[in-house]
Amino acid sequence: MNKNSKVLALKYRPKTFKDLIGQEVIAETIYNSIKHNRSANAYLFTGIRGVGKTTIARIVAKSLNCKNGIENLCEDNFCENCEAISNSNHIDIFELDAASRSSVENTKELIEFSRYAPTSSKYKIYILDECHMLSRQAWNSLLKTLEEPPEYLKFIFATTEIKKVPVTIVSRCQRFDLSRINSQELFKFIKEVKNNEKGKINDEALKLIVKISEGSVRDALSLLDRALLSQNEKSELNLKEAQKIFGYFDKSHLINLFKYLFKGDEKEVINIYRSIYNQGVEPKIFLNDFLEILYYIKNILSIKLDGTNFSLNDKEFREIELISKEITPEVLLLFWQFTIKTLSELDIVSNQNLSMEMFLIRLLYLKEEKVSRNENYVELNYEKNLNNHSKSEEIQTNKEEDSVEIKKKTISQIKNFSQEQTSKPEIKIETKLKKLEIKNFEELINLCNQKKELKLKYELETNVSLVSFIDNRIEISFNENLDKNFVKELSFKLNEWTGQRWIIAFSKEIGQLSKKNKKNLDRLKMIEDAKKGNIYKKVIESIPDAELINIKLTDTE
Repeated sequence: MNKNSKVLALKYRPKTFKDLIGQEVIAETIYNSIKHNRSANAYLFTGIRGVGKTTIARIVAKSLNCKNGIENLCEDNFCENCEAISNSNHIDIFELDAASRSSVENTKELIEFSRYAPTSSKYKIYILDECHMLSRQAWNSLLKTLEEPPEYLKFIFATTEIKKVPVTIVSRCQRFDLSRINSQELFKFIKEVKNNEKGKINDEALKLIVKISEGSVRDALSLLDRALLSQNEKSELNLKEAQKIFGYFDKSHLINLFKYLFKGDEKEVINIYRSIYNQGVEPKIFLNDFLEILYYIKNILSIKLDGTNFSLNDKEFREIELISKEITPEVLLLFWQFTIKTLSELDIVSNQNLSMEMFLIRLLYLKEEKVSRNENYVELNYEKNLNNHSKSEEIQTNKEEDSVEIKKKTISQIKNFSQEQTSKPEIKIETKLKKLEIKNFEELINLCNQKKELKLKYELETNVSLVSFIDNRIEISFNENLDKNFVKELSFKLNEWTGQRWIIAFSKEIGQLSKKNKKNLDRLKMIEDAKKGNIYKKVIESIPDAELINIKLTDTE
C-alpha cells in the first residue's frame, strides 16, 4: 500500500498477489507459471475499469524481477527492483499509455529498444495500458516480436475493449478476463479501509457505495473518499445523506410511485415524481432506476435476498413482492417498452422534466382494470378477445350491464391512437367514397384539383408521363424531380376516394408527354404559326428588336 498518498484509490492499491481481491484464480495461475519458470511471452488483461488490470501488470513485473524470487516476494520491505517498479521509475520496466503512443513509429522505437538486454534486472518488460488504442499498423509491427521475443523480454497488455484488439495479437498472448468484484468482498474491503481511515459511515451507506461502483474497486474507493471528506466529524454518515452526496435517490420513493401508478392515482404519482426531481435526480437516472424496479417486480420470485445483492433491502424486497402479485407480466412488459422508448426520446425534448410527467400520465392509462374482488384482470390484448367468439358470447349473455361498461372502458383506455385512426377512414370509404370512378388520367388530375390535393396534381402534370391507364392499374414513367413519396401518397388517396386498391407501376417505356410538356409544345407551335402571319411581320418591320414570347387565345378563337 502507498501509505504516503492521500487519495484512497492510490493509497490502498495492491502491491502483491495477496493484496488482490476478487481475482484469486488469475493470481494463482500467474504465480504458478512464474514459480515453475513457465511465464508467457505476453500477458493480456481485460475487464471493466477499476478491477486491477494495470495493478496486476505491475505485480507481475515485480514477481519476474524481485531479487528475493517469487516465493519470497517483497511484501513490506521492498527490494530495490520492487520499490522502483512500484514508483514507476524502473529503468527496465516501460509503462506506456497506448492512447498517446499509438502510431507505428512509436512501436518501431519500442522494438528497437527491446533489442538491448535489461540493465539491472532479469527481464525487460513493456506494460501497454489501453492497448486497444494502438493503430492497425502498430499492431502489425509487433506481431513477429510478440511471437518470438528474446528470452529477457516480456509484454503485458491491458484493455477495457478486448474486441478492438486484433485476433492475431490475442492468439499470441496469455489472456486473462478480470471479473467484477463480488459485492460482499467489495463491501468487506471498503469497510476495512473506512475503519483504517477512522471514518464514521454506517453499513447502509457503504452498501450504496458498493452498488454505485458496479464491481469496480477504484470507483468504490473514490466514492468512499468523497463520503469521508463530506462527513460530519460528530455524527455518522447514514444512507439518506450518502444518497444526497452521490445524487442517488431512495428506492422506497420509486416503489411508492409504482403503488400509486397501479392504483391510478395521478395526483400522488406526480407529487412523488416531483419530490424525486427536486432532489436533483436527472430524468435519465430516474428512468434507469424505473427500469430496474420493473425488472425486480417481474422477476422477484427468482431473486434471492442474500449478502451479494445490495440493490434491495428487506423492506423493499417485501413491498415489491406484494406489488408483483397484483399486476400481470403483460402490463410490466408494456411498461418496459414505453420506458425504453421514452429514454431514447429524451435527447430531442427541450424540457425533460415535463416529458417525464407526461410519460407517467401515459402509463396511468395503460394500467389494468379490476373486474372482480379476486383481482382478476381483463386481457391487455383486446384483439384476441374480439377474435375469441366463444368468450364474447359469454360476455354478452352472462355479464350484467355494468360489467360490459367496464370492459368498454378498459378497451378504450388501452386502444392506441393508430388503431383508432385506421378505423375511421375505413368507414368513410365504404359509405361515401366507394361510388367514385376514375376512368382516365385526365379525370385523375381533375379529381386531385377538386380534392385540393395540389401537390399530387403538380406531380401528375409536371413529373409523370402516362404509359397506360387500365382497370385500377396505372403504369407511368417519370423524371428525376418526382417526389419520393408520390406513389405512396397517390395509392392512399386512390384507395380513399374509390374504396378500391390501385396498382401504380413504373415502366421503362417513355410514355406520353406530361401535361406541362404538352402545353409548352402547343405554345411553341402557336408562336411558330404566328410568326408566319402578316401581323407579326408588320410588328417586326416597325420594331426590329421585338420578340414574340407568348400567345393568348380569346374565347371566340
